[in-house]
Amino acid sequence: MSRVRADEEEYWHSSKFRAFTFDDEDDELSQLKESKRAVNSLRDIVDDDDDDLERVSWSGEPVGSISWSIKETASGSTSSLDGRDSSLQKGSSSYAALPKQASSYSLSSLFKGEWGFLCATHLCLSLSALTDTGVKNYAPELRRPKAEYKDYGSDWSPKDTVRRMQRGKVCSLERFRSLQDKLVLLDEAVAGHDGNVITAVLIFLKRTLRREILLRELEVRQVALCHLIHFLRETGEQKFLLDLLRFLDRTEEVALSQYREHLNIQDVEKRREFLKGCIGLPFSAEDTSHIQDHYTLLERQIIIEANDRRLEMAGQSELFRKYPRKASILNMPLVTTLFYSCFYHYTEAEGMFSSPTNLKKTFKIPDKQYVLTALAARAKLRAWGDVDALLTTKNWLGYTKKKAPIGFHRVVEILQRNNAPVQVLQEYVRLVEDVETRLNLATKYKCHDVVIETYRDLKDRIQLSAYKSKVERGSAEEEKINSILSNMVRKAY
Repeated sequence: MSRVRADEEEYWHSSKFRAFTFDDEDDELSQLKESKRAVNSLRDIVDDDDDDLERVSWSGEPVGSISWSIKETASGSTSSLDGRDSSLQKGSSSYAALPKQASSYSLSSLFKGEWGFLCATHLCLSLSALTDTGVKNYAPELRRPKAEYKDYGSDWSPKDTVRRMQRGKVCSLERFRSLQDKLVLLDEAVAGHDGNVITAVLIFLKRTLRREILLRELEVRQVALCHLIHFLRETGEQKFLLDLLRFLDRTEEVALSQYREHLNIQDVEKRREFLKGCIGLPFSAEDTSHIQDHYTLLERQIIIEANDRRLEMAGQSELFRKYPRKASILNMPLVTTLFYSCFYHYTEAEGMFSSPTNLKKTFKIPDKQYVLTALAARAKLRAWGDVDALLTTKNWLGYTKKKAPIGFHRVVEILQRNNAPVQVLQEYVRLVEDVETRLNLATKYKCHDVVIETYRDLKDRIQLSAYKSKVERGSAEEEKINSILSNMVRKAY
């Protein structure tokens, strides 16, 4: 027995395997590695079969638990002892002298999982589990370095806590219990200029402080207040947000927050009634006008949608048969509604709700926006007569002239996108005042007559001769160029 004790003492105190101590040394990581190597050397005497399989005995306890191993030891059979003897004979020479009356304790069940990582505290093993003798030899305890526990258990100051949070460390804020500590923590978070940390601290304060106390303290901390308002809007905590804005006496923001709720109302009739109620909220004069227009527009859209759906289903309108509606007009913007009206209801009288001129007058749509939208709608229908009438004006003497608030260069681009004929394009390209822009558009869209006439007016024989190569041989454009060049030569003499 003394020989067994001497061999095992030599094993644990040899230069290769050092016994584990609880003394705090500088190199805790090296101690951890050394302890792991010591336990890994026990593998040869352990039966590793089915380590990864969790089995359950009839008693309901998972196989591999310490209590299960003790029960199995008490009722172990002779065959299990023999099997353990054979495994012990395969061990290292340090254990060759151990008795063969080995218990059925399983190290693989005690060291559950991978051998490289073992939990602290419950892993101090007695080698008496391998023998019936009273010899006690302790396996080293494997644990994490102490520094890892400081994230959770150390008494960090608010400033240090904020710094660790900025570095992504996990820090518990629950130990900040007094109001003063919590406010210092918030001030340190704001001073750190890290939005994520500020938001995390605000969530903690929101959960641990009474609402009136939190609102009172945030009133003098504008940066934190702005973060909280943004957070509440992002998370949709509408009730808390409204209470906060009312406490701060921000009546217009309260009204806007309530108005924003219409986005969550899907039923169009309920949304209309909700907008009607929003008109009386304490908005500014400009915002009140917008809310009124929103309510009026939705009311018009409901009327237009009901009538047009009926016409479309009845098949009474040729326009609806030729160009079926792709979507409902409900909840569409004002510009989309105007385009829809110019497309399907362009010729209706001003007294009709669906009339474009009625929409223009009701919502005070500027001439530039109206012409741009109506031009796009009528050009899409290839209604060139309506385009001409839209751009023609009369003066008080009865004379007519073409006028485009959006500029004739934009008129040309819109017409070309809708595949307008060259004759129509040329008429409006000629009306572009800037010569260079006119030449660029005429060349780009192959309006040859406009290019030839412009070079003729500029008396530019060189450019006219060069442009001759860009038209077809024997065409009317080539003859026109030759005639102009001949006249230029004749006048020169």
